[in-house]
Formats: sequence, C-alpha cells, structure tokens
Amino acid sequence: MPTTSLTPPVALSIAGSDSGGGAGAQADLKTFAAHRVHGTTALAAVTAQSTAEVRGVVVLDPEFVRLQITTVLGDFAVASVKTGMLATRDIVDVVAELAAAGKLAKLVVDPVLVSSSGHSLMDRDGIAAYLNHLLPHTLVVTPNLRETGALTDTPVEDLLSIPAMTKAAEQIRQSGATYVVVKGGHLTEVAHDVVAGPEGVTVLEAPRVDTRNDHGTGCSLSAAIAANLALGLEPLDAIKAAKAFVARGLVGGAAWELGSGHGPIDHFGWSSSP
Repeated sequence: MPTTSLTPPVALSIAGSDSGGGAGAQADLKTFAAHRVHGTTALAAVTAQSTAEVRGVVVLDPEFVRLQITTVLGDFAVASVKTGMLATRDIVDVVAELAAAGKLAKLVVDPVLVSSSGHSLMDRDGIAAYLNHLLPHTLVVTPNLRETGALTDTPVEDLLSIPAMTKAAEQIRQSGATYVVVKGGHLTEVAHDVVAGPEGVTVLEAPRVDTRNDHGTGCSLSAAIAANLALGLEPLDAIKAAKAFVARGLVGGAAWELGSGHGPIDHFGWSSSP
C-alpha cells in the first residue's frame, strides 16, 4: 500500500534571481525545502551573478511581477510570503499594494537596499516607499546594519553596538512593522541580532563563524523565518529558529570551495550527513 503524507504548507518568495545559486530566490527555495515547505516564486529581477561578482541586472516590469504574484496566490494557499530584492520603487509599490489589500500572509521583508560593498541599490524614494507603504503591512522586517542605516538615516558606524541597534530597531518599528530584526553579523565582531517586537527587545547572541562562505545569509534568514511562520511557529520563535538554521548552514559550508568568492551556506546539512 502506498503511504500518504500531509500536504506541505506553501511559502512565496518575491525576490531577484541569483544565477550563482547562493542568494535570492534560489536560496529562498533551498531554505523552504530544507524546512519541508513548498516554495513558490515571483521574480522581480534577474542577475548575471557568481560568487565573485555581479555582471548585470535586468529588472522585470512591475505589472509582470504583480501577475506572477497573483497567479501563484490564485492557485495556492500561501501561508507566508517573503520579499528580497525588489529593485525599484515601482515594484515596492506593487508589493505594498497587495500587502495593504491583505493578500500577502505573514509577510517577511528583507529590505535589500545596500550591496555588501556598501553601494546603494535603492534611491531615497524607494526607501521612503518601504517605510511608508510596505513596512506598515509587514510582520517581520530583517535589515542588516547598512540597511538599518538607510532606513533610519544613520551612519553605519553609529550602529555598531547593542544599544544603538536597539534604538534603530525601535525607530524602524514605528513604521508599523510588528517585528524588526536588526542583524549585526556582517559588520560586528560577533553575530548578535536585536529583535524589537510586542514582547519588548530580545538580543539573539551568537559567535561569528570564520568563513568566506556567507553569501545569501540574509536571504536565507528571512526565508527561514517565513518557512517557520508557514509551519505555524509564533514570530519570535520563528526568528530564533531561523537564526539557528543559518548558523548551522554557515558552520556546515565553512570549508566549501564553490567559486572564487563568497560561496553559499549549507542549507541541507550535507556536511553533517554520513
């Protein structure tokens, strides 16, 4: 007799494509699968990208992004949604409009505003669209320190402490986002994150993993939060579980030699498998 199994929950990633497979929608799909969540996607941009460089970006038409999203929503019972690279203010506005209409369940926003080298990926109008249009309908937003600086108009060098991260998290939360996760791992000596939410402020402590293979950690964290929300976890528990998932992935992929630059994390626990 064939065995039967429960239908998995569904999560949606609205993000850019990473041709190197380490970040963006590809990392989101891996993360969803690692949590036994069925992943769906709506691409906002396509990149020509490797572990070492981004050679080109093609941004998709905002109405086609909308069509991808509504087509998925029309067929699947989507339990949670995450956003990554939205590329332009017009796409941010499309996503915000759908969120305001209550169509994007348990929305997790990874505000991809600044590249890892510090280059701005969104103009001031786009940042304002996040703050004024999208974050008011967001359950969890997960800025890193550079993105936190952009959202709060604060020099990043003024954010390198737990009290400063806490103040910034509470400032971003005034936009209407229910939970704000300010991630400190990229620019501080330890990988502590600050979570501001209805329960107050929680500091999630973790040691820094010594590896160059950290590409896609932000995408993977936000996708893991969305996956855990789809599985029914409460937001703070979903955030904690997601941080642990990324930490395991960093440790697992620490010695990998995939590409010449910053490689991916071990989403599936391959390094710990026999």
